[in-house]
Amino acid sequence: MLDRMTTADATTPLSTWAPLRSPIYRALWVAQLVSNLGTWMQTVGAQWLLVDEPNAATLVSLVQTAITLPVMLLSIPSGVLADLVDRRRLLLGAQATMAVIAAVLAVSTALGNTTPAVLLTLLFLLGCGQALTAPAWQAVQPELVPREQIPSAAALGSMNINIGRAVGPAVAGVLVSLSGPTLVFALNALSFGGIVAVLAFWRRPVNGSTLPSERPLAALQAGTRFIRAAPAIRRVLLRSILFIAPASALWALLPVIARDSLDMSASGYGLLLGALGLGAVLGAVSLTRIRTLLTPTQRLTVAAVLFGLGSAGAALVPNAAVVLILLLGAGLAWLLAMSTMNATMQLLLPAWVRARGLSVYMLVFMGGQAIGSLVWGLVAGAIGAVGALLIAAALLAASALSSVWLPIRDDAEILDLTPSAFWPEPQLVEEPAPDDGPVLVLRDYDVPADRVEEFLAAMVFVGRSRQRTGAMEWRLYRDVGVVDRYVEAFVVRSWAEHMQQHQVRLTAQDQLRERAVVEFSAGEDRITHLVAVQRL
Repeated sequence: MLDRMTTADATTPLSTWAPLRSPIYRALWVAQLVSNLGTWMQTVGAQWLLVDEPNAATLVSLVQTAITLPVMLLSIPSGVLADLVDRRRLLLGAQATMAVIAAVLAVSTALGNTTPAVLLTLLFLLGCGQALTAPAWQAVQPELVPREQIPSAAALGSMNINIGRAVGPAVAGVLVSLSGPTLVFALNALSFGGIVAVLAFWRRPVNGSTLPSERPLAALQAGTRFIRAAPAIRRVLLRSILFIAPASALWALLPVIARDSLDMSASGYGLLLGALGLGAVLGAVSLTRIRTLLTPTQRLTVAAVLFGLGSAGAALVPNAAVVLILLLGAGLAWLLAMSTMNATMQLLLPAWVRARGLSVYMLVFMGGQAIGSLVWGLVAGAIGAVGALLIAAALLAASALSSVWLPIRDDAEILDLTPSAFWPEPQLVEEPAPDDGPVLVLRDYDVPADRVEEFLAAMVFVGRSRQRTGAMEWRLYRDVGVVDRYVEAFVVRSWAEHMQQHQVRLTAQDQLRERAVVEFSAGEDRITHLVAVQRL
């Protein structure tokens, strides 16, 4: 599934705007944009509400902590939940709850009751809502558009966030100066209405599986096994860390550069943020052409170089106009990197584990930004913002060079991860209970001596497939009592999980690999199922 086998020739990239032709995707994208604007406006309002408090600097910094900490704490459990329940209902309930919390914040502020403790508590609860919905929101995207449009949908999602980041604070600044933070809090509460309405009218296809739902702990373990047995996904996660950790320096230190190096006010800092956002929009507009010219690995290389130039330029160039131009390139690079990694993750993850896999990616992304910002702040405190940004630029150059040793898959778009229940039904004299186990599955292969090397090479990928789909252990044995016989053995936690393998977790890509292995075997296909005896 995640090996090097492909199913078709690569196709010409579709337009970045192609997903917007889908009515449901278009409606959700517009509703999400409104909500993103509201979220960024709320952040500005919250920070403004605290600027006159004692210890204002500490309290203002805690605003971002209150919003992002839940994502780091709840990302993985949220991913598990999003794979176990109906994602539409999960999103609908969470968004409605967040609207209520945002409304409470607006009313409390209007009544003058929003103390710093109340504000940070409500922001933390809103952050919990975001953490709960983020994996489900990402995982639902491939259900809204055809597979070939997933890279475009990822780019549009990144552009959506960056438009909110660029426009929301600017609008909030004007509104707060005119009427105070209550208005932006109220508008944020209203901004959830669009998403709630669209989700309420969306009729998501019903899952036809008759199997019982996975238990949360077992689902978490299954997701962990999948990531461990998927080298292509682990490589994307590593490349994400190598980019995000140094790139977070520019986001963290840009206010200092604006004030100290460029002698700009708060509005000037907003202009710099706007340049980053505009660059991201330009990147999304240009993405179709870029995808035609560059492979995913090359796109990450270009992104690291451009963002490194933006970081170095912000550190060294005292001219605001030049820095703005460099930040346009950095914004494009951010969009390019985020859309490439997000789309590759979505394309490599089958539906049954998609939210769990994306939650790991989001943990890496948010954790890299949060921890990176803290580290770069400490570095800047020791050697100055200029020195910190130059170190970050050097690390981004190293990230670009890592493409030589850590390329990511360039064929993810054409992998066929359609569910495929191609295994034969087990021949049983009695049906085990769902919790019976562990289950040992044995499969015999009679392989002619002249084909053994090919067989062994192909079984490497079959072994990974077994581990990705649920095997706790997998081995291939040579039968010393029968000429040319090999026995595959793998252990699954329970009979219910083995049935998940049979009916839900296998894909057409697994079938291609397994078919190739079976063709090496000259004998009868013999499969044995053994269930552990519990009374010994």
